[in-house]
Order: sequence, then C-alpha cells, then structure tokens
Amino acid sequence: PSQIQKAIPPSTKAIIPVHLYGQSADLDAILKIANQQNLRVIEDCSQATGAMYQNRRVGSYGDLACFSFYPTKNLGALGDGGIVVCNDSGLANKVKALREYGWDESRMSQFVGCNSRLDELQAAILRVKLPHLDEDNNKRKHLAAQYNQGLTGLDLPQVRSDSTHVYHLYVIRCPRRDELVDFLKRNECNVGIHYPVPVHQQPTYQGRVGEESLPITELIAKEIVSVPMYPQLHKEEVQSVINLISQFYQLIISGDHPIFLETQKTD
Repeated sequence: PSQIQKAIPPSTKAIIPVHLYGQSADLDAILKIANQQNLRVIEDCSQATGAMYQNRRVGSYGDLACFSFYPTKNLGALGDGGIVVCNDSGLANKVKALREYGWDESRMSQFVGCNSRLDELQAAILRVKLPHLDEDNNKRKHLAAQYNQGLTGLDLPQVRSDSTHVYHLYVIRCPRRDELVDFLKRNECNVGIHYPVPVHQQPTYQGRVGEESLPITELIAKEIVSVPMYPQLHKEEVQSVINLISQFYQLIISGDHPIFLETQKTD
C-alpha cells in the first residue's frame, strides 16, 4: 500500500485490491488512500470467499466487491459464475444493467453491456454448497497447518494478525522453483504456478500499468509454486507432498541434482 500513492495518475477512478490466494489485502491502508483521493474501492474476492479482515468478511469494505464461482474456487459452481455485491442501490442497479446488455426496465440499452447472467443451474448448485463454505475453508486451514509444520524453514505463506486465510491456494517460494516443479511432477505430484508472467509484462498490458518495472513482483513470480490444496485432500497425501519437497531440499543440500537422480531411479 505504501507504493499506491505514487502510482495514481489523474485519470484513476478506482483502486482494485486483490485478496490473493485467500488472504485479505491491507484494506485499512488502501481505504485511507482511496478516501484521501476520492476514489472508489472494488474488492476482488475471487480467491478469498469466506475470509475475514478485522472480524468482517472480505467483500464488505469496498464500494463494490466481486466474487468468482469458477469450479476450483472455495465456493465453486459446476461451470463459470460470479457475483457482485454492494450496499449502494444506484451502483447495484447499474451493475445489473451492465450484466444484461445495459438494459433498463423497458429493455432499452442505457449502457454498453454484455450478457453475463448467472443461470439457474449454477445458482442452485451454489445455494446447496454455500452452507458448507466455512466447513470447507476450515479443512483448508487444517491442511495448511500440516504443511506449515512439515515444511518448517521454507518460505511459506504468512498470515497477518488482523486477517484469516482461507487458502484457495497454498503457495511457497523456492529460488530453484523450476527444478522443484519438475522434480514433483516426475514423482506424480501435480503442482501449479500462479502466476508465471506478471500482468505488466504481458503483451496487452505493457505500458499500461504506470510502472515499467515492478521488481518485487518480478522476483516473486520466478519463485512461487502452488502445492496441492483442496478440502478433499487427505492428510496422508499432504504428508507425501511434504516428504517429496523435503527430499528435494535434502538432495540440494547434499550437492546432488534432484532431477538427474529421479531420472536415474525411474530408468
């Protein structure tokens, strides 16, 4: 948040904090800057459904908040879906119009909109799954605690005292990330990278972010890896992941090349 102020050009209309991986952004600091600059705040809660910030749910702080119901999310539908929440009837009515061709009550397009309605099938599935959200998030927290205990000494997710983490993803950092990913995949452990290329380095957005270089983001993007995390994951499976990561670091410390050794063993 300390770097937001210098990144606000005169054309700025809103700040969009992303509650990445399952934990809230520092909303107090962001809201303070937004109030000083008379800017809207739009919370991106896509990866943090059910998370808390200072004893309130994420999504209850900004002028608008957006949630994703993509199947892999903490609250997922059968297919694509999402919701926008707010406590301003004027904004709510405009969002409703934007998601349906910009129509008013007479089906006249007052804005350039799109067709983005949540269909009844997805809504029905979400209605059944919603009461289980906190239970599933608690399962994620228990799995994260097991990772924390088993991977002591590594660069693991940190939880701030004013927040809860719902672990949409469990992301660790490793300076030899690509080797680790290859080693895990060779041992039938499916991992991911969220996300390999920062937004400001992607062709469409180059030159549009306001900063040509974001050195911290660029460093982290080269080191992050997401290990398995979902409510149905068994403790034994988590332990297997822990054992493999520990084996990787033991091979590094011993001076052996983990990929080469695994290839030899497989052959």
